[in-house]
Amino acid sequence: MGKLTNDIPKPLLKISGRPILEYTLANLPREIDEVIFVVGYLGHQIRNHFGEKYQGKNLQYIWQLSPSGTGGALWQIKKTLHGKFIVLMGDDLYHQKDLKKILKHDLAVLVKEIEEPSRFGVIEVDKNGHLVQIVEKPAEPKSNLANAGVYVLDSRIFNYPLVPVYNGQEFGLPQTMAQMADKHKIKVERAEVWHPNTKGEDLKRAEEIVEKYFLI
Repeated sequence: MGKLTNDIPKPLLKISGRPILEYTLANLPREIDEVIFVVGYLGHQIRNHFGEKYQGKNLQYIWQLSPSGTGGALWQIKKTLHGKFIVLMGDDLYHQKDLKKILKHDLAVLVKEIEEPSRFGVIEVDKNGHLVQIVEKPAEPKSNLANAGVYVLDSRIFNYPLVPVYNGQEFGLPQTMAQMADKHKIKVERAEVWHPNTKGEDLKRAEEIVEKYFLI
């Protein structure tokens, strides 16, 4: 995002006048009553904006003092997690009905069929729609299913070692989760709506997504 995030954390960048994270929180299913933010760069702004409670949901903030990837972020809060939980990215747009759909499973990952999946992690599934493996940005993807960064998990994930990525400097949650596929059935659900915000121009496209799909 370049200069757009010089003075503001990415999840607070605005789409049609509202921060990205407001759409995320507003579209969480009702059964989710607590949210834990793992925050880093300018994270105090997120806390100041949302406080301790938002739309009936209790909010906690855990500081990630140095970048350790999505896996490292989850491991940092494992002592505060109990039972089934959902993990999602704070700077993407997700639709509530997709989140409701994935929450029906004990273990699951959300994907989106796209034309250029090699820009993301690519999900490979078996004939029953369960996860086989996740390959990060493959040159020749074996499917068109991009990892949307939403995972339904429970404490079993912590029985597996974190998988290092990016020259071992960070740990990847999808790569760590993929280790579970040999003993556990991980359902792969297809999303109707997913919009990753990776570049400045994505925010303009996000306005169209919000107008079409989001009623908040």
